[in-house]
Amino acid sequence: MSKKKPKAEHPTVHEHLEGFTIQINEFGEIISNFDVERLNAFLDDNVDDKKLREREQPTSDKASDEAE
Repeated sequence: MSKKKPKAEHPTVHEHLEGFTIQINEFGEIISNFDVERLNAFLDDNVDDKKLREREQPTSDKASDEAE
């Protein structure tokens, strides 16, 4: 038989998310102790979005061409 690792009480998290807990109740609702906007801001800053990789970055060249 394989040896089972003992479960840690709390998983290691990024320092900006220290104290973060999340649970799903019996109705499928997500219960968290952090504000959704705070979580989204963290994810925007720290997670690479594969869908947005190939999208071109907006350039200011078009805006300057139209102004002339």
